[in-house]
Amino acid sequence: MTGQTASFGHSSGQSFTSAFSGILGERMENDARVVALTAAMPDGTGLAALRSRFPGRILDVGIAESAAVDIAAGLAKKGLRPVVAIYSTFLQRSFDQIFQEVSLQDLPVVFCLDRAGLVGGDGAVHHGFCDIALLRSLPNLVLMAPMNEAELAGALECSLECGKAAVIRYPRDVVGDMGSVVTDYQCEPFRIGCPSILREGRDALVLAYGTVGYEALKAACRLAEEGIEAGVVSGRFAKPLEAAVWQPLLEKAASMPIFILEDHALAGGFGSAILEFAQEHKIDTRNITRMGIPDRFIEQASRPEQLAEIQLDRQGIEKAIRAVLSQKIAFPPKRVTSRAV
Repeated sequence: MTGQTASFGHSSGQSFTSAFSGILGERMENDARVVALTAAMPDGTGLAALRSRFPGRILDVGIAESAAVDIAAGLAKKGLRPVVAIYSTFLQRSFDQIFQEVSLQDLPVVFCLDRAGLVGGDGAVHHGFCDIALLRSLPNLVLMAPMNEAELAGALECSLECGKAAVIRYPRDVVGDMGSVVTDYQCEPFRIGCPSILREGRDALVLAYGTVGYEALKAACRLAEEGIEAGVVSGRFAKPLEAAVWQPLLEKAASMPIFILEDHALAGGFGSAILEFAQEHKIDTRNITRMGIPDRFIEQASRPEQLAEIQLDRQGIEKAIRAVLSQKIAFPPKRVTSRAV
């Protein structure tokens, strides 16, 4: 899918938190098995808006994230579909319970991680920068990151229907207006492990995990005005990765630079998962560039300012693509080793 316009409206005006609340409410209307839990974060996660509609199905356990996960596991074991809404940074406090009670038991609990990535003025203690690295190590988990409201709805539907523990991460931010960057945008259905190709390009390929895909699309539209055609893919999944789809995408590194973007620490995140996949499938990674949160704490600022600081905004992505394309990378021919006689 391709398309661009001259206008770059930042958002449709709704926050991801509000979008999640509305989408979850629709699911709860249609499926009596769905219950939601939080740990003293009903307002910040959007669950407070659902209390009056679903009495007894919205549970706040207080400042006890580990208890929320334990209770959710028990509800899942009884056949319900619990959704644990929690800030990414606070999920860390319940890692042991996710391991022991959910992953090890292979129970279908859905974790919806608000405040994933950089969070603006709340500062370093609230940045959700390591959830992928922590959870990717656990078996029986599906990890997702939607880039807009339509993908958030698709991710939640996929999570509730897949029969596995699933994690959905999204930022404390407004939802991007896809109509400003992609003509006739339609969200493809979610398939476990499969990305969504948003824009084709002959000069570069951007693999974006989550909402940075919107910034990548804006960058691609600007670059197209200069004659540079960059493809953009919404990665959607950090685990698992469907080989039949990801292998041909990554093999494009033989002919064009590939950029991996994520609002998460570079260590152990989506980019690490992609590089591990490439190594397992014998794909050359020398033409791949990773962009994400560096190995340091990001101080207080607005979220747009923080994204600009680490070059994950539109201008930073444009700059990175131009810089790599200007290097005129050429790989040496493969060395042939003679067999000993």
